[in-house]
Amino acid sequence: MKQKEKVVLAYSGGLDTSIIIPWLKENYDYEVIAVAGDVGQGEELAPLKEKAINSGASKIYIEDLKEEFVTDFIFPTLKAGAVYEGKYLLGTSMARPVIAKRLVEIAEKEGATAIAHGATGKGNDQVRFELTIKALNPHLKIIAPWRIWEIKSREDAIDYAKERNIPIPVTKEHPYSMDRNLWHLSHEGGNLEDPWNEAQDNVYLICTPPHLAPNKPEYVEIEFEGGIPVAVNGQKYKPVELIETLNEIGAKHGIGIVDMVENRLVGMKSRGVYETPGGTILYAAHHELESITLDRATYQYKQQVAIKFAELVYDGNWYTPLREALSAFVDNTQKTVTGTVRLKLYKGNCIPAGVKSPYSLYSEEFATFGEDNVYNQKDAEGFINLFGLPLTIRALMKEKRKG
Repeated sequence: MKQKEKVVLAYSGGLDTSIIIPWLKENYDYEVIAVAGDVGQGEELAPLKEKAINSGASKIYIEDLKEEFVTDFIFPTLKAGAVYEGKYLLGTSMARPVIAKRLVEIAEKEGATAIAHGATGKGNDQVRFELTIKALNPHLKIIAPWRIWEIKSREDAIDYAKERNIPIPVTKEHPYSMDRNLWHLSHEGGNLEDPWNEAQDNVYLICTPPHLAPNKPEYVEIEFEGGIPVAVNGQKYKPVELIETLNEIGAKHGIGIVDMVENRLVGMKSRGVYETPGGTILYAAHHELESITLDRATYQYKQQVAIKFAELVYDGNWYTPLREALSAFVDNTQKTVTGTVRLKLYKGNCIPAGVKSPYSLYSEEFATFGEDNVYNQKDAEGFINLFGLPLTIRALMKEKRKG
């Protein structure tokens, strides 16, 4: 008897991946191996083993990827200062390549011929998964059911699941699509699809709505070494613990709520609501520390790099020569980004409250408005004359032509 070919499925236990297991067996006669990447979903992972097997998978891997997620994806992106379209801290975008990397590793281990995922044909995740797979093992076949099957909506998917007695975490009355990991929680769909609709308080599952946050501010101090956060309020933490700690502190004060309409890679606009408490604190702190440790030219050029870096991550281009080259540039800039930042957290706001570094380029002696003995203000006249010389020549030319 011929042995069945194997397919590795990126499995979350949500609506889409729950119905993909029987669909793959019915339409391809594959042996389905489910893989769930633990990037900080928390209690969502607990029932997956039993659920995957009951849905028809031959086995399931639940892989702890949290440490790799933080050190190899979150911290490089944080150091770059990368924010997509000025708002989105790339929580889902960074998680997909670390999950896809493990999918490839398990496919190779199991001798699978294909990898399947539950990303829709309208979204960004299909690109992020598949570009990673192509970069790491181009011989693996990719199956994306949402681009093939007759199911056209979430309502159709719910009906498909019910027909096969597959329990699902979504109902037609509560159709939000959510993605949770250590870095953030995203919300899409339902009444959020109309940008005129304000997100109601019951949408937020991590952060306290700012108007309900404590009336007393809280100060937090974050210590960095080479651009990487290592301590909170004087206590050293491992990478995962550090983010968990800041998530708890920030969520209490309503930090990190973002409501935006973003430009998807596939060409359409999409409205999303994000909760990123710890990440928002870290970005704010890192920005403050760079303000005193980077020179003007490097700092401003790095801002341009940050925009491109965010675009690469958002588009799924993590495993590309350009992203690696930009990371090399960023790493070089971070050699002096060491020090401590103090922030005041109050009702959704991260307010700078102090920054210090042994590599600080800020000199009170030079910057003071008081009397000093290090700066000759007369030197500014010659500097301005030379700096403005092109403007002077242009003005003289205009004057001459008018004459």
